[in-house]
Amino acid sequence: MTRRTHPGGLVSVDSLRAEIREVPDFPKPGILFYDITTLIKQPKPFAEAIDLMIEPFADAKVDVVVGMESRGFIFSAPMAIRLGAGFVPVRKLGKLPSETISVEYALEYGTNTLEVHKDAIAPGQRVLIVDDLLATGGTVLGTIDLVRQLKAEIVGLSFLVELLFLKGRARLGDERIHSVIQY
Repeated sequence: MTRRTHPGGLVSVDSLRAEIREVPDFPKPGILFYDITTLIKQPKPFAEAIDLMIEPFADAKVDVVVGMESRGFIFSAPMAIRLGAGFVPVRKLGKLPSETISVEYALEYGTNTLEVHKDAIAPGQRVLIVDDLLATGGTVLGTIDLVRQLKAEIVGLSFLVELLFLKGRARLGDERIHSVIQY
């Protein structure tokens, strides 16, 4: 059992894992879906998850927390507040109203496009990239590309859940990667 120090005492990562519902055969047969809604509907586990996602970056002097659509927003916005940083959403194509930059990235069954406002991150700003899940790494690779196009410095990547068997971490190079719960 993994335990970490939390302002409210010791937190068991296993206790957070126990709050995630496992849904077999969703969204298609053979897939085991890890449903975080059962964790985030509870104030204490949700707050503990946020704290554990921030922990390795608390002293990193983060200027901006970037969250990926859509479940990444759930974690990145409160993390930005706690870090005293700004929040920047990375959205799917066509969702942002002002001038954007975009990147196309590969999915296991095709491609998708991510966008961010051109003026969302200033060159040299220190960025923490956040999502709920690290699977194959495609979405986060696209987000890294966007942040680099804006000439910002990536201080790390933080995820609530990492699916180790999909080896997404291996695709992310030398980035500082933190995940709270691994399957």
